[in-house]
Amino acid sequence: MDSQNQYVVQLKDVHKSYALGETKVHALQGVSFDIQKGDFVSIAGPSGSGKTTVLNLVGCVDIATSGDVTVLGQRTGELGDEKLTALRHRGLGFIFQTFNLIPVLNIRENVELPALLDGSDIGMSKKEQAEWVDHLIESVGLAERMRHKPAELSGGQRQRIAIARALVMRPPIVLADEPTANLDSATGESILALMKRMNREFGTTFIFSTHDQGIVDIADHVIRLKDGRVTENRRAEPKAAS
Repeated sequence: MDSQNQYVVQLKDVHKSYALGETKVHALQGVSFDIQKGDFVSIAGPSGSGKTTVLNLVGCVDIATSGDVTVLGQRTGELGDEKLTALRHRGLGFIFQTFNLIPVLNIRENVELPALLDGSDIGMSKKEQAEWVDHLIESVGLAERMRHKPAELSGGQRQRIAIARALVMRPPIVLADEPTANLDSATGESILALMKRMNREFGTTFIFSTHDQGIVDIADHVIRLKDGRVTENRRAEPKAAS
């Protein structure tokens, strides 16, 4: 496949600046890269390198100062708030290091919540939607905990539910911001193995902002940033996730 349709994300000469008091902070300085459908991508680099800024631009929660950011064929800089929201909600799933589960809802309700908020059937009947939610919870190994509240689960179990929730709208892209940061190493490894399996099973593109060398090791596309610039952009033969 050699057409541009293979790319789900494209950044071309992207700059992003912020005003910090009277100082201008150049968070990104001419960043360019393409991400293919089905990639398992690590965006790595030290604190302040621009990782989170890139994730915010791809996630349609911010707009570049200059340059082009294209997500699922749409230039985000040309979209109004309504279309940006639609792209973010239907095209992107999000996984956070703090899980962001709703404490008063049980596990099944947390996973289903994005579809309920959307007010649509996400292309499925109510029965199919219910079966899809159950399948996701089963896929992350927590079918027997479906009626439990988040407080009754371990950190690793909560992150598994966050992954299921991120996939409930069947987004082509999932963005993960330091998803293993609050987990012990063994739990982090099992979470990475789960995401890698779901990447293969569903063909979802995963894009990670991370300091975790374990994510870099199993990524098939590694992008490194330093001081707002790309210092490495390579496709790799990833190690198997344990």
